[in-house]
Amino acid sequence: MNVLLLGSGGREHALAWKIAASPLLTKLYASPGNPGIGRFAELVKLDIADHSTVAAFCQEKKIDLVVVGPEGPLVAGIADDLRAWGIRVFGPSRAAARLEGSKGFTKDLCAKFNIPTAAYGRFADLAAAKAYVEKTGAPIVIKADGLAAGKGVTIAMTLEEALAALDACFDGAFGAAGAEVVVEEYLTGEEASFFCLCDGATALPFGTAQDHKRVGDGDTGPNTGGMGAYSPAPVMTPDMTERTMREIVEPTMRGMANLGAPFAGILFAGLMITDQGPKLIEYNTRFGDPECQVLMMRLKDDLLVLLNAAVDGQLAHMSVRWSDGAALTVVMAARGYPGTPEKGSVIRGLDEAASDGAEIFHAGTAINGGALVANGGRVLNVTATGTTVGEAQKKAYVAIDRIDWPQGFFRHDIGWRAVEREQTGK
Repeated sequence: MNVLLLGSGGREHALAWKIAASPLLTKLYASPGNPGIGRFAELVKLDIADHSTVAAFCQEKKIDLVVVGPEGPLVAGIADDLRAWGIRVFGPSRAAARLEGSKGFTKDLCAKFNIPTAAYGRFADLAAAKAYVEKTGAPIVIKADGLAAGKGVTIAMTLEEALAALDACFDGAFGAAGAEVVVEEYLTGEEASFFCLCDGATALPFGTAQDHKRVGDGDTGPNTGGMGAYSPAPVMTPDMTERTMREIVEPTMRGMANLGAPFAGILFAGLMITDQGPKLIEYNTRFGDPECQVLMMRLKDDLLVLLNAAVDGQLAHMSVRWSDGAALTVVMAARGYPGTPEKGSVIRGLDEAASDGAEIFHAGTAINGGALVANGGRVLNVTATGTTVGEAQKKAYVAIDRIDWPQGFFRHDIGWRAVEREQTGK
């Protein structure tokens, strides 16, 4: 099979690494890719926003499958347009991608189909949003409705924070994404990420993870796109997994089909595990980043076989096998992230870092004058496996110690919750 992978981050590097291991693969192309992805794929420069250009490339190279990594192209309808050209695509339609593209759409879906989630209000008017917040009080959650690269959410612990977050949204801090906001009840519990491969009719559970959104140790500082993750998530017991499928995922699949937008692709449910059970925080319609990295490290099956089954509507006949241990990834970010990152600093020592089995997935790198340099906010995903989360954590941090990049930083406590559980037995 000839495969085209769209995207350039750590998620796409992990997907390329796993796809490249498939005996089904003839040739892997990636656009735009990154230096890490370039080890497994031929990098091509395509204007991904120009769907006809992508389609023409697919026809020229006889591409058998397009795998869309990031959410932006999916929300923009690239899957629909490529399918109209007769090209097979792993990823949801524009209508189905609204589950990520509009938080308000998802909340309304939950209300219509009795899917457990936080109480909410939708607002396109600042004064009305502020009135709702003042009536409800804090803590409360403010979300830009549209895509904001993981940064459009404010967990406001005070009324002042909430009102400032509303001002930021309506003042254009997130562009068009903040023209409408969702204001949500603050939920308490433990967060978890739950994934399903979907083919429009069948949802096949595809692993669990927990990530760390806050930039600093001890879950402090502003939210980021994710500073690290581990898999599996201990809180997702067999009972909790069954409840999530029955109460959240399956009603979503039925609801989307009922709306004429059956969901096919990867459905990523961000959950809060509360005293009442699982509640949906939000949906993403692509693999998480950095959750994808730990899932790919644990997946025993051929990813390309599973992606084909999802595209062809054959998931009812499939199963997924995972390694018994755990995987953990630590994000190394450039100084300044999640604000304006410093770009161009040289990174050395990756071969030595990977010498004991760690995988270093590139998230924001480039080649400049023959040297590997930082070219983004989240730059590297240092990933390791072990029989326990604690063992995987130790291996990842040993690998980090071997990386020579003074301008980078990372959290020192990724996986702390799971390690604490392992040590206490609770």
